[in-house]
Parts: sequence; structure tokens; C-alpha cells
Amino acid sequence: MDKAALDKLLLDAHSRNDHRDLVRYYTLAADECETAGDVGATCFYLTHAFVFALEAGAPEADALNARLAGHGRAERLTF
Repeated sequence: MDKAALDKLLLDAHSRNDHRDLVRYYTLAADECETAGDVGATCFYLTHAFVFALEAGAPEADALNARLAGHGRAERLTF
């Protein structure tokens, strides 16, 4: 997805305080950065997705935590 389009989706999701969409779009941004080989940006987006997943009680929190732990950016938590 085009970065500008993804940024617009993220801003819209923030304006609506839609945690489910925020998890989805931050994860998508992380996936795209990971594909590009940018670990720092990947973990930045994963962290945001993880926090919103925790706030929403979303099941994605476990997988997001595992990805962050795999990059050495978080401790593996038990859900």
C-alpha cells in the first residue's frame, strides 16, 4: 500500500479512536517495513499495534508481542 494512503488511514482511525483499525493499519505498516528490511521502523509500528491491541483486548496482542520479542524489543508475555 502507498505510504501516503496508509498514513491517511492511520490518521482517520486515530480521529475515530478505532482501536481495531489502528491495530490493523499499524500492523500493515510494520509488515511493509519488515519487507523493506527496516527493523527499526518495523518495531516502531509493531509497538503501536501492540499497545492498541492491548487496549482493545484484541487477540492479535499475542502475535504482536511475539514479533517484538523476536526482534529483541520486548519480553515475551503470556496471554
